[in-house]
Amino acid sequence: MEIRKLGISDIDALMEWRERVLHEVFELPEGMPVDPALMEQNRRFYQEHLANNTHIPVIAFSDGKGVGCGSICLYDEMPSPDNPTGKCAYLMNVYTTPQARGRGIGKAVVEELVSYAREYGAGKIYLETTEAGRPLYEHIGFGPMEGYLKL
Repeated sequence: MEIRKLGISDIDALMEWRERVLHEVFELPEGMPVDPALMEQNRRFYQEHLANNTHIPVIAFSDGKGVGCGSICLYDEMPSPDNPTGKCAYLMNVYTTPQARGRGIGKAVVEELVSYAREYGAGKIYLETTEAGRPLYEHIGFGPMEGYLKL
């Protein structure tokens, strides 16, 4: 397996993987297109954040074929006792194709992305997960992040 970091020249491939992730996470019917306006916003996000290195996407390949993906967003918050550097990383879009699941691809993608976050100096790395993904993240060492609410 090879994990490859992608850049702005890979935007079309990134858009294809993003659409797969949206279908999986939001349980969209197979063949149903994602809202074009939403996809355009995703393209703009990639253009902006790949250019300033605040978003790092990767794709995992096995035998030359893409079998998984993931990304990490890097940003700063106010330094605090639990994160003295103020540097944060948000892990997202971790996905493995159904036929490649159970082979350690998700784990390898997450570990690669965590290494980028550590290079950045992130004192806080967090994510949202589905119940299906929870065991993977817990095995790697992620735990509950208490005290958060969503509006």
